[in-house]
Amino acid sequence: MKFLDQAKIYVKSGDGGNGVVAFRREKFIEYGGPDGGDGGRGGDIIFQAIDNLNTLIDFRYTQHFRARKGGNGSGANRTGAAAEDVVIKVPVGTQIFDDDKETLLADLDEAGKTITLCRGGDGGFGNARFKSSTNRAPRRADPGWPGEERWVWLRLKLIADAGLVGLPNAGKSTFLSVASAARPKIADYPFTTLHPQLGMVRLSSTEEFVLADIPGLIEGAHMGSGLGDRFLGHVERCALLLHLIDITSEDVVQTWKTIRHELEAYEGNLIKKHEIIGLNKADLLTPEEAAEKQQALEKATGQKVFLLSAATHHGVKDILYYLQNYITNHKLNDSSHQKPFSPI
Repeated sequence: MKFLDQAKIYVKSGDGGNGVVAFRREKFIEYGGPDGGDGGRGGDIIFQAIDNLNTLIDFRYTQHFRARKGGNGSGANRTGAAAEDVVIKVPVGTQIFDDDKETLLADLDEAGKTITLCRGGDGGFGNARFKSSTNRAPRRADPGWPGEERWVWLRLKLIADAGLVGLPNAGKSTFLSVASAARPKIADYPFTTLHPQLGMVRLSSTEEFVLADIPGLIEGAHMGSGLGDRFLGHVERCALLLHLIDITSEDVVQTWKTIRHELEAYEGNLIKKHEIIGLNKADLLTPEEAAEKQQALEKATGQKVFLLSAATHHGVKDILYYLQNYITNHKLNDSSHQKPFSPI
């Protein structure tokens, strides 16, 4: 299945059914009278977030959604049938924007969450509604009210606990494949990852978290260089970021600064998220060389830097347990509104 995280669709709720003009004409009943029924209500357009979807690819092929019109009224004061609602199922994490791409209409960030985006039109009144002491035989019936229609943009932001960021070829895909059951494409050239990947990391029967890998960033990504920064939206909801750096880079400090600059230029407050730094591919250097680069990066960043090798699995468990501890405490703090957790 191809990955698609943005789609534009047209939605229209159903028009209300028409009211009717009708009169009673029954044998052995001396006085007749108006008995035209009301029209039925048109169908609503409802969006629902569900768990078993992770892409908007279906909306590439189906872009128009219309609810049916309500049934017309009929004689004997019979109201027209209400039309069925149209329920559009989207992945958890889908945001709905107006046609201007800026006005947020809904954020479906939980499974089962629904939003009625367009309400169906009310049915028109039949002539029985207009009967009065001075108008005994009204011949007026109203048409149904029109439904609502609009173009909207759907944007998917994946729900993950931790996000992987870094330059192309930092080893993010290899790390994801080692840490989880995900099988992203892995190759020895840049931009192997062309769309976000999710992996479930299970450290024990009770400890697990979701890790998201996005395509690599390069300098100038916020201005459209490389694949740009459009995929950074998929790590906006993460509790923390795991920044992987290729230890064989000539200047690991400058590499770190490059990604930090791109995160700062992005408007999603990613620069404020807690960052864990890992120097990957440590098996390609001697222990002395790796330690020297580790110390230089720790001095520049003022925080602990992990040494690891996704290819040999060295150090992977250590950083995964560190991630798990932070995520667990972050969730506890969110639920109890305590002070933010500060890992040692």
